Amino acid sequence: MKKYALGVFVFVLVLYGCSSDELKNPLDVDLRAALAKASPTGNADHFILPDYGDYASIPADPNNPLTELKVELGRMLFFETGLALDPLFEESKGTWSCATCHIPEAGFMPGRAQGIADGGAGFGVNGEGRTKLFFYDNDEPDVQGARALNVMNTAYVPNTTWSGKFGGGDNNIGTEDVWEGDTEINRLGLSGMESQIIEGFALHRMNINETIIDTLGYKPYFNAVFGNFPESERYGKLTASFALSAYLRSMITSDAPFQHWLKGDEQAMSDEEKEGALLFFGKAGCYKCHNGTPLNNPTQFYAIGVKDLYETGDEAINTGIDDKRNKGRGGFTKREEDMYKFKVPGLYNMKGGGFYFHGSSKRSLKEVVKYFNVAQKENALVPQSQIAPQFRPLGLTEEEIDKVVLFLEHSLYDHEYHRHVPEAVLSGNCFPNNDELSRTELGCN
Repeated sequence: MKKYALGVFVFVLVLYGCSSDELKNPLDVDLRAALAKASPTGNADHFILPDYGDYASIPADPNNPLTELKVELGRMLFFETGLALDPLFEESKGTWSCATCHIPEAGFMPGRAQGIADGGAGFGVNGEGRTKLFFYDNDEPDVQGARALNVMNTAYVPNTTWSGKFGGGDNNIGTEDVWEGDTEINRLGLSGMESQIIEGFALHRMNINETIIDTLGYKPYFNAVFGNFPESERYGKLTASFALSAYLRSMITSDAPFQHWLKGDEQAMSDEEKEGALLFFGKAGCYKCHNGTPLNNPTQFYAIGVKDLYETGDEAINTGIDDKRNKGRGGFTKREEDMYKFKVPGLYNMKGGGFYFHGSSKRSLKEVVKYFNVAQKENALVPQSQIAPQFRPLGLTEEEIDKVVLFLEHSLYDHEYHRHVPEAVLSGNCFPNNDELSRTELGCN
């Protein structure tokens, strides 16, 4: 009897072992295979991001290692309106912050087509209500000539901005002859993020020095984080850029459903999302450009012929047809082969952005996918000879487009973005904006 029972038990085990692979969702098997094929390393693990707070695994400038206290300092400085001390008009003093143009609910991008720092007022619900102050002429506010990029997963971006102009290494090795004006900062040899932020204090009419740091209450933080710096170098743009860069590098979308799926939770995505991912890494060919760990491409710049920011209408100010930022990488390198080519951005947490591409020419991710599906350039200034060879009709059906959009909007969306927002800033000011209208709309009054 015992032998019979044991035999049945072994039979069941063998039967289960033989059938377990058959019971596995074929979509999971196919997606793993597609990821391995798309990965530059030949392994699906290439697309796994570090866990939030795993600072040792997050890429960083060797001069600026990540620590928890440094990240916390940077988090407060990013939202600190008390640094907005050099406005064009006194009435705007202390009314904007870095986060004015990087709204958390809008995917850390502007809530409107073009962000407005100095010279703007109002917030609305997600930053869409910010408008130019009437006493600023159109050429006076601090705005971008190209849409502000999403800052999530920028630890994987060695050279920053759409043209990749900041940072002394990686893509910019060999471009030293054009390091002039704002890109002189590259000669410090720092990564793109640290370089851009140092330069950004002046560009965005913000100021920081020992007196300001002490007045706002941040001096103990700077002492704790940068105690190894001589006092003469401890309280300024360099150390502030290190803190802000550490914070930005910490913003990893590790809790997006696709990340959970990659790490073994096959229930983290629905079958429809997996079908969308299979299209992304297969028929649609999105991975041919978006093949970095956070689905960006840190080394390539492509022209796809979208409209520029000045063409979006009344929402765009202080930019125009002659804005060199319309030329993308070429506007920086001045090389003909780089003209109209732009960085391949990461794709996580893009759902709330509301505006897409460097010129904010599309208003939804579905419009973006449709643009790639049709693959017809819309900017007459961009020569066909510059258009990326990958930019050609995809042949996706309407149902397939919807599945790709579902993957982009849901699978790549980390709902835990609020962990990157401080409870307060040390000045006690309202944030991310501190003008009177914003204070009312944000509930600070």
